[in-house]
Amino acid sequence: MDTTKLRETQGWIKDELARSASFWLEHGMDKVHGGVYTCLDRKGEIYSTDKSVWMQGRCGWIFAYLCHVYGVKDEWLAASKSCIDFLEDHCINHEAGGRLYFTVTEEGKPLRQRRYCFSEAFYACANAEYYGVTGEREYLERAHRACNLYWDLNHGMADPTNMGPKTIPETRTGRAFGIPMIILNVLGILRRVDPEQTELYDQRAAECVEDIFKYHVKPGLKCVLENVAEDGEARLYYTEGRTVNPGHDIEGAWFLLEHAKRTGDQELVKKAAQIFDWAIEAGWDKEYGGLLYFIDCLGKPPEAYEHDMKLWWPHNEILIASIMLYRDTRDEKYLDWFYKTVEYCKAHFSDPEYGEWYGYLRRDGLPTMPSTKGSTFKGPFHLPRCLSMVDQIIDEILA
Repeated sequence: MDTTKLRETQGWIKDELARSASFWLEHGMDKVHGGVYTCLDRKGEIYSTDKSVWMQGRCGWIFAYLCHVYGVKDEWLAASKSCIDFLEDHCINHEAGGRLYFTVTEEGKPLRQRRYCFSEAFYACANAEYYGVTGEREYLERAHRACNLYWDLNHGMADPTNMGPKTIPETRTGRAFGIPMIILNVLGILRRVDPEQTELYDQRAAECVEDIFKYHVKPGLKCVLENVAEDGEARLYYTEGRTVNPGHDIEGAWFLLEHAKRTGDQELVKKAAQIFDWAIEAGWDKEYGGLLYFIDCLGKPPEAYEHDMKLWWPHNEILIASIMLYRDTRDEKYLDWFYKTVEYCKAHFSDPEYGEWYGYLRRDGLPTMPSTKGSTFKGPFHLPRCLSMVDQIIDEILA
């Protein structure tokens, strides 16, 4: 290991984190209604005032997390609380069992409800992390309620929105990889800030890990399938059943690595490394570089139009997972993947002039035009999470 090179890379990571946090604090925070705008162009100008509920939770979490990692800064804690307050005041559908909306107007009027439970998951993360920083019990209680709701909705509870599944259940039902993967991450945050309930969090986390390997990991296909039958059977006769999202697999791999570190499970480290190896080998674009967004596990045409684009967040996940795998295995190939991805991100995603990263690139690595720094799905989350985590892991390695 070249420690000089690693320290230089860490310096770049720290600079990018400072630019990212400043970009969102300067351009995204709504000083009138509260919360955060995330539909921002390259320079940070707002191109849509509708607000993503996912991003209120994610922004609420990241700025509290930065306080946890680097020490409390008033502007970070205020940004976190602004988003959490906006969630509490405007984003909960009290007529539907406390489910959260998916999008609202800038002043908080509901626009869209989705069947997916990820708004609840990110609400739980934000409140839990804010509790971890402030010790204010109310926020932990909110996190408990949301986490339990997420858990129950995916373990037999009837959805109070009455929206039903995407497909007619008499014809087709199934499992989605994102469900156990995301709750595993939420449980990790809760476990860290609320050690009194470690036993419950560990029990549920173990169930998530079991579900991932029982149903979604397919060694014969060398991939993790996003969508499978209820019993885990691979349904390869239609496109959604063959969908692989390499970035999602790699994100899931480092969630598993975090769980392995908490529990001391070295066998799980090997399993997570295998998932990373499959995803990076199948998803890395051999011609242009960067990670493809979707691939088909049998090499057939993916259905999603954006399948060959390069998005910011899968590359964030590579950076976290590769440096984490190097820390846990000392296998140099993971350090090589880390540096390879750093160079791709420097060349294509980073924008030193205006700060923050481009969200969406064409396959050739050029930003879509007009370029954007944020959207309903991109805000202050994946990138600052990645940069702060990589910074900490490099410290561990150098120590």
